[in-house]
Amino acid sequence: MDKKFLEVLKHEGPATIVTFNATPAGVVNTWMSYITLDEENDLMYIPAAGMHSIEDDFTTDDHIVITVGSKDVIGTVGPGAGFYVYGLGTFITTGPAYEKMKKSFPWIRKCLRVDIDHIEQKI
Repeated sequence: MDKKFLEVLKHEGPATIVTFNATPAGVVNTWMSYITLDEENDLMYIPAAGMHSIEDDFTTDDHIVITVGSKDVIGTVGPGAGFYVYGLGTFITTGPAYEKMKKSFPWIRKCLRVDIDHIEQKI
């Protein structure tokens, strides 16, 4: 994974999750510090307390875009770097990844697993 992307995720800030093929598009937010990466398998795990709107969207299309950024990381034209993460989303409720998230975030009802397709720096 891109070193600058990993650097951005070390900073606190919002992460926006969008199901762009839904009508209307589903949009939810979380915190970047809640995101766990499995770099070896290009996976991202995000605890979900709510996220019902995007979960409902997955019945017709599970493509998502996640945006993250930090003004504290140098981007393409100066201070501030931001990325789009494209992938497929699935909500999980069992398995080692879910159990790890549940231990860290006891308030979750599910865990959003993102199979990352590609990551694109925008700024």
